Amino acid sequence: MVTIREAQPALGFIAPDYNATVTRAVHWAVPFWMRQTTDLQQVEAKHLETLVQAYEQFEAGKIRLVLAFRHPSVNDPLALGYLFSQLMPPAAKDLGIKLRTPIHSHFMYDRGVPLWAGEIMGWLFSRLGGTSIMRGKLDRAGLKSARNLLLNGQLPFMAAPEGATNGHSEIVAPLEPGIAQLAFWCAEDLAKAQRSEQVVIIPIGLQYKYQHDAWPNIEALLTDLEAQVGIVSPDQGKVEQPLMYARLAQLGEQILHLMEQHYSQFYHLKLATIDPALPPSQQFAQRLQQLLQTALSVPEAYFNVTPKGSMTDRCRRLEQCAWDNIYRQDVDLDHLSVIERSLADRVATESEMHLWHMRLVERFVSVTGSYVREKPTIERFAETMSITWETVARLGGESSSLKRPKIGQQTATVTIGDPIIVSDRLAQYQTNRRQAKQSVETLTQELQTILEDMIV
Repeated sequence: MVTIREAQPALGFIAPDYNATVTRAVHWAVPFWMRQTTDLQQVEAKHLETLVQAYEQFEAGKIRLVLAFRHPSVNDPLALGYLFSQLMPPAAKDLGIKLRTPIHSHFMYDRGVPLWAGEIMGWLFSRLGGTSIMRGKLDRAGLKSARNLLLNGQLPFMAAPEGATNGHSEIVAPLEPGIAQLAFWCAEDLAKAQRSEQVVIIPIGLQYKYQHDAWPNIEALLTDLEAQVGIVSPDQGKVEQPLMYARLAQLGEQILHLMEQHYSQFYHLKLATIDPALPPSQQFAQRLQQLLQTALSVPEAYFNVTPKGSMTDRCRRLEQCAWDNIYRQDVDLDHLSVIERSLADRVATESEMHLWHMRLVERFVSVTGSYVREKPTIERFAETMSITWETVARLGGESSSLKRPKIGQQTATVTIGDPIIVSDRLAQYQTNRRQAKQSVETLTQELQTILEDMIV
């Protein structure tokens, strides 16, 4: 559904403006907000004493602290808010450690969030100490702010090295190098200022489990999605796992077929034939990847963008191209002629329409085609159903902010990893440019491995 009808003023950087009173109010509301609006009902923490002790060191001026958290779900901010507001205070008390309140952190968030969540979220994130970043280009203002918060902020600094949610509790998306680079910059800035603090990264895992049998709700959602794509299954109402997996596979096959047909018939894009000798799951995975490549080629052709980098990189580059056409920095919209304004509005509308293809791809970047087959648990089934639901909603023209279906009550487990002392690696980082790049890559891969090892 096209939601942009007119060209908009340029998107401005949203600076952090931390307000402890607003933070206390949000912390008070988190348990109620979480339980009333989402499936998330409980949050547990492992090795919380490590985080409490790190906060104590931060407040004593001994370290600058980076919290690198997994980002599988849109509910992660609530889970982490619950961690800070409900779990850390009693844990600190038990350890005999007195921390400043409210216990919180600065954080980095995508500048696009207030576009779909509402402008009030930009205001709220700012008061909670957040700093915005544009993902598809070099955002100098955003990077400068993040670098300053990490070096001088009154709170630790938190960010998701995956960059965005991938919808899978048990798959860590390839990490972006930004967190590692920020940590090394901070270590350099501290050394230049002759400050004694060390830069420390603490990895934080997040995983979601259903508290009770959610299969009936999953089956009901599956039945609804089947109806929307034109499937009438003789096994509707049955919650046996083999039958439901077969229905899920049929649902995925039908959606894939409809989309292949759509791009072939209306965009005249030829899809290669897949080897029929391959196992069905491999055929599906190859067809899905081919479809995603095809879908991205449509907006890339429109925006005249050369395919480059990972699929995630391509998605973000396309998003930025669309934003440049919608949120105009190159013209003063108030001083355009009637025709110029009309043309600007048309470009904005067409750009939003082409983003539709990218949004479909964005949801499927981490889909493997074998996630449920390898381990058909409630969690994996539900996560795949949620991604499928969102895809069907987009195909049906629904808004991206449509309320997600509730499947069952969940518990989030937050796992605190061992601290990584980045300052100890500074000398090697500073050897030369090549070694600096290698140091960032090595630290990023180490984080990737740690976060993957946290998955139960």
